[in-house]
Amino acid sequence: MPIFLVIGDDKKSVRAFERVVEGRKLEFFVKPNTSPLTLVDAETGSEWDFTGKAIGGTLNGRQLTKVAVLNDYWFDWQTYNPKTTVYELGNR
Repeated sequence: MPIFLVIGDDKKSVRAFERVVEGRKLEFFVKPNTSPLTLVDAETGSEWDFTGKAIGGTLNGRQLTKVAVLNDYWFDWQTYNPKTTVYELGNR
């Protein structure tokens, strides 16, 4: 299942969502210089909030499916999931 993780403005809150909406896999990016955090999907340009709800664009009103998240230490995760890829964004 394609998913993505989002870290909240407080740098502590984490949410995970399925990336598929209406059978279409979406790719999400952080919209620069927004507060609160706003995401944009590359396929439709719709804007999404931290709760996974589309707040603008062609998918307005749609809700992403949440995925349960377990906070863990990186060294522990990496031991059991060595092929994990990590993407880090600079300051937004």
